Amino acid sequence: MGNRPEKLIRAKTGDATAVRNLVRSSYAKWIPVIGREPKPMTADYDRAVEHHLVDLLYVEGELAGLIETVAKPDHLLIENVAVSPTFQGRGYGRQLLAHAEELATSMGFTQVRLFTNKMFAENVQLYLKTGYNIDREEAFMGGVAVYMSKPLPQA
Repeated sequence: MGNRPEKLIRAKTGDATAVRNLVRSSYAKWIPVIGREPKPMTADYDRAVEHHLVDLLYVEGELAGLIETVAKPDHLLIENVAVSPTFQGRGYGRQLLAHAEELATSMGFTQVRLFTNKMFAENVQLYLKTGYNIDREEAFMGGVAVYMSKPLPQA
């Protein structure tokens, strides 16, 4: 992760509250855009920390972001990527995506997938700029979910 004072740590059971708080703060800006709390704001993070891979990004000792992934039979699913509002716009989202891609490759996957709300235009653009393709769009909770994937080089 370069020479910046950062580190990634796998979340443990006791981290669920910090995970929940980070996700809620990072997604709050989308409530007025879609007229409801985005799905990640209502997720069960006690369960997620126990059953998914949740990697926490600390910057100078402060929780700055996280990426939650789930191993599927033929790909690694990025369930959630969240960066604290204080740390947004500094490239940490890209760093977390790159970490998930490295993790997927190390697990033998040749593809990562994710989905997001079409109204989260800046997120869709970030994913497109980092090599993701739009696979399909589907109606979801009164909006449109955008399903995306990125092929990875063979290990």
